[in-house]
Amino acid sequence: MTFDKTIHLPVGPDEAFALITEPERLRRWQTVAARVDLRIGGEYRWTVTPGHHAAGTFQEIEPGKRIVFTWGWESGVDLAPGASTVSITLEPDSDGTTLRLVHDGLTTEQAAAHAEGWNHYLDRLIAEASSPEGAGPDEWSAAPDPIDDISSAEASLAVLLGVLRKLTPADREKATPCEAFTTHELLEHLAGSLKQIGGALGADVSDDAGASPEARIAVLAQSTLEAFARRGVDDAIDMGFAELPATVVAGIVNLELLVHAWDFAKAIGQELVVSDVVTDHVEALAMLTISDQVRASGSFAAAQPVAETAGSLERLIAFTGRTLTV
Repeated sequence: MTFDKTIHLPVGPDEAFALITEPERLRRWQTVAARVDLRIGGEYRWTVTPGHHAAGTFQEIEPGKRIVFTWGWESGVDLAPGASTVSITLEPDSDGTTLRLVHDGLTTEQAAAHAEGWNHYLDRLIAEASSPEGAGPDEWSAAPDPIDDISSAEASLAVLLGVLRKLTPADREKATPCEAFTTHELLEHLAGSLKQIGGALGADVSDDAGASPEARIAVLAQSTLEAFARRGVDDAIDMGFAELPATVVAGIVNLELLVHAWDFAKAIGQELVVSDVVTDHVEALAMLTISDQVRASGSFAAAQPVAETAGSLERLIAFTGRTLTV
């Protein structure tokens, strides 16, 4: 079976090609995170939604014209990486580009499932190419089902990157709810944490400090979470300073991504929208991760009181010692 759909994009072929191949552009409409080695035989791995990872290799590349890559899923779907093929052809038209996507090598059931996905993401691609506001947050990435420590971190990353995209150079010296941290200093702290954890997991954690905040953290987090997904959360991880249970390290990653998303949002006056499914899971991880000993070390202040009517995100933030009225 084959899925075959043609759409119109109000941009030229080169811009259309960038939208479907560059990680920073893919994160706007199709993926939470994207690793792309854009060469014949090069591999890609996309976190399409938290807990769901598409992977394959590039077979044909004609910039501005055509790209062909194998397609499959790492787990959870009966279609292994490389088991099917996606071809995308770009043709200039009178006011933009005609894009045709053909997905071959699917069973009837797989074709129906992928039709739902491709229709969703092609609609988002049109929105990204057509509107100054872009496609916006993807509702499919908001609440992993089922949720685990890694998919929770991937959902938290999606929230964080949405905040970092709006961070500007003018925000660099703004205060954050983290005492003594400006937004720039908090960004450096977050990058350092991801590098340390990623390194302990054996990930390639090369850091481009000159990249935009969103691109810099996206690349570091992609490497770290991909390594964590391969390893799993069993046993202990040698962090250099100590061996920690993998579940505790997973809790640290979740807290770094989601709580600092709140910190950045507060610093720049942005509203943070997070599913209770995610905040409930991260709160449970926080209960295991933030011990009295950890608070005594100065990493977290004492938990703050919250109203009985407080929402899940408010409870999480208060538990980390932050004042909600900041």
